[in-house]
Amino acid sequence: MLDEFIRYIEREQRFSPLTVRNYRKDIERFIEWAGFSWEDFHPEAITRDRVREWIVWRTEQGHISSASMNREVSTLRTLFRWLLSTGRTKCDIMKAIPSLRTKKRLPAFVPESRMGQILANEREEDEASKGSDDEFEEHRNSLIILLLYSLGLRLAELTGIDRDDLVDDCRLLKVRGKGDKERMVPVMEVTRKKIREYLTLIERQKICNSDEKALILTRKGKRISRSTVYRIVRQELTRGGVQGKKSPHVLRHTFATHLLNGGADMREIQELLGHASLKATEVYTHNSIARLKEIYNKAHPREKGGE
Repeated sequence: MLDEFIRYIEREQRFSPLTVRNYRKDIERFIEWAGFSWEDFHPEAITRDRVREWIVWRTEQGHISSASMNREVSTLRTLFRWLLSTGRTKCDIMKAIPSLRTKKRLPAFVPESRMGQILANEREEDEASKGSDDEFEEHRNSLIILLLYSLGLRLAELTGIDRDDLVDDCRLLKVRGKGDKERMVPVMEVTRKKIREYLTLIERQKICNSDEKALILTRKGKRISRSTVYRIVRQELTRGGVQGKKSPHVLRHTFATHLLNGGADMREIQELLGHASLKATEVYTHNSIARLKEIYNKAHPREKGGE
């Protein structure tokens, strides 16, 4: 039964492999706590009170945050909706289970001045590496930073790019987002130039001499892994003096925040990011409001001690 549910979210819901793994792990943890195994799970034996006990146990004994608990609750909601729709249970017990309150956190982003300096440093290092053993890695790593920042890509979207996803002489990029939904993202000239230089480099160094279609490659010509990209981004942002969180998603947040600060329309940003709803995009307005408050506090005469 549960294997059938996993196939459902893989094939019909088209969840990403990472989401599917997380769902399976959440369910395995829950049914083991409830006294079942993967093969002999009986949904009719689960009550609302039992789920509430589970939430208390996970938050107190597991010491997980409200946000993490809500993700696990969401997994069970999806499971029990499916169980009800397939006739395996007569009642969706999760309807009466509310989400826990969470603290609203503003997305971390890199200030424009800092981001500009990081990109300038990347260009200098690219030039300095020409003809050296590090030329490929330097150019590839700087392209990763530029793609994440200038296109607002998710980590999985970046690693999933194939070279033939570049359309109209690199003016557009076909991106496969969550749920395998596709969107077309415009590529600015500075990024197009960087992509062309990188493609010339991997051809010259014969790095991609196989049937591999990926754009971002390892030295051996294979598609780069997510963990390697994460490590590269953390390394490059650290070198650039970024404080706090340093991840590919920080660059995606930076892309959206800078667009909004520059006057871009919220709907346009939503489309570029591939958000299913405007609500997911609206979080960036809080970053802009926070920035306005910071400017006000620094610039207003009363804040500077004036009358």
